[in-house]
Amino acid sequence: MAFDKLDKSALPQHIAIIMDGNGRWAKKRGLPRTAGHYKGADNVRNIAHYCYDTGIKVLTLYAFSTENWKRPKAEVDALFKLFKEKLQDYRALMGNRDCVVRFIGDKAPISEDIRESMLSIEEYSSQFAHTGYTFNFAINYGSRDEIVKSVKEIATLCREGKLNIEDIDEKTVSDHLYTCGLPDPDLMIRPSGEQRISNFLLWQSAYTEFYYSDVLWPDFTPKMLEKAIIEYQKRNRRFGGV
Repeated sequence: MAFDKLDKSALPQHIAIIMDGNGRWAKKRGLPRTAGHYKGADNVRNIAHYCYDTGIKVLTLYAFSTENWKRPKAEVDALFKLFKEKLQDYRALMGNRDCVVRFIGDKAPISEDIRESMLSIEEYSSQFAHTGYTFNFAINYGSRDEIVKSVKEIATLCREGKLNIEDIDEKTVSDHLYTCGLPDPDLMIRPSGEQRISNFLLWQSAYTEFYYSDVLWPDFTPKMLEKAIIEYQKRNRRFGGV
């Protein structure tokens, strides 16, 4: 295999991206942080289209964490205003690329109008399950919170006599996560120069390959994503073996 060229026969099934660096992108240009978020949101279309057109079956984008509520209220409000606008522009986002869209995370604290829009998109896009393509948008997502949710649901089943404790295994936990039914991420990418996982897909990333880029998210191009995939294809994934 030529390692300077993408091998379509060895693509990762699932790519997860921590979209980081919007604020710094804006600061470098003397702009308000919200300008960086808008620029970063515009880049979602570029990356989503590339993944779909290349044959990446699952793309998960980390947009807003459970910890992001700690940011200034004005910034949080601006983020949800932007999110609401992009929901209304959903078909323009995906173009003619039919795929299932899932919003993963705790929706309860999110405003009712946004929750209704998310549900409408999920229901509409479910008709495209046959394509095998899924776009996950992680909003108000925290992996520790997700694992706690899974444990509580399993405990409830045990208490109600619907599940024996002895029958609980890794699959049981996975089946109660937001990502149930999907493959674990093969490749996780974090632009911006930061090298941490930030409470993202902890359970699912047991054998995920990580790739870090110094480029800020708004400037992270499909060509850079292709470079990350080529780097992934060079690695020997042993999954604990030799």
